[in-house]
Amino acid sequence: MRIPCPYCGERDAHEFAYLGDATLTRPDPAAPDAEQAFHDYVYLRDNPAGAHEEWWYHANGCRQWLRVARDTRTHAISGAVAARATGEPA
Repeated sequence: MRIPCPYCGERDAHEFAYLGDATLTRPDPAAPDAEQAFHDYVYLRDNPAGAHEEWWYHANGCRQWLRVARDTRTHAISGAVAARATGEPA
């Protein structure tokens, strides 16, 4: 796989570390059902087939977090943006 880093250009996926699903939202620890919500957040994950957004860290490059759009069936990457551009922490 080749990942288009917005800072370094297109690079081999071996330069990156995969974090996981970029669409998850961390539960509110003050919510009444926080314990169950955190259990589900940590242990219950979907395994999507198709277009998906993921967090990747450019460990052997600019050391920036990226939000990468990838098709999980073909591994085709349709784009990547810097995490800081999304307004979300990785």
